[in-house]
Amino acid sequence: MDLFQALAEPRRREILDLVWEREREAGQIHRALGRLTFGAVSQHLKVLRDAGAVRVRPDGRRRLYRADKVAVRRLLAQLERMWSDKLTNLKALAEAEAKETRR
Repeated sequence: MDLFQALAEPRRREILDLVWEREREAGQIHRALGRLTFGAVSQHLKVLRDAGAVRVRPDGRRRLYRADKVAVRRLLAQLERMWSDKLTNLKALAEAEAKETRR
């Protein structure tokens, strides 16, 4: 699963938000979300980790998760390019339609 697909899931975006500014253990993430089981949180973290959205750092027996901001920003840049291209195309279509209407 790529980063775009991984972040399409709302709970994964919530998890990413929780680990954006500081490292957290899976248990801390689980408690912060409340409504997800610990197993579900672990599965979401694995998907995010495999997609490159979060990094894990072992600390003794603990595993600390943190957002990989560089990877997420690359996705943002890609989305901005996509939207920019689409908006440029939409503008051109609207202008062409307006020209036709004026004739």
